[in-house]
Amino acid sequence: MILGLSIQTFTVIHVIISLLAIASGVLVLIGMLRSNRMPGWSAFFLLTTVLTSVTGFLFPINGFTPALGTGIVSLVLLALALYGLYSKHLSGAWRWIYVTTAVASLYLNVLVLIVQSFQKISVLKPLAPTQSEPPFLIAQSIALFAFVVLGTLAVTRFRPPAITAS
Repeated sequence: MILGLSIQTFTVIHVIISLLAIASGVLVLIGMLRSNRMPGWSAFFLLTTVLTSVTGFLFPINGFTPALGTGIVSLVLLALALYGLYSKHLSGAWRWIYVTTAVASLYLNVLVLIVQSFQKISVLKPLAPTQSEPPFLIAQSIALFAFVVLGTLAVTRFRPPAITAS
């Protein structure tokens, strides 16, 4: 039981939150590429991504795992993104810090999606049973390349009008 829920129910909720974080993150990334702040979607993306990491820590864990490391890194990145967006209002260097940390957080969600897909989806599992086989490495490499390119473009293009503090 986790938070009074069966592990199966909690897992389903965690997966739904994660998929919502990825979908909203893609929308926010598209907005960044168009220099569109998208405040509602950005807030939803950051919230669901924080919830993805936090709920991940609630699963029964024995020892330090790559998933824990990913969750810790994600929460550090998200803290910087939240601070840059809501405390510093994207001023000065905080614009590119926000973009970089938000895109990196989205990448980590996609990274975990790829890992989990190769572990859980019956069609993919035989292609990379140890996750060191070419199909898995190719999928990870494509994702990394795409996020580096899109993140670089987002840093360059995301220049929304400044927020004036009231």
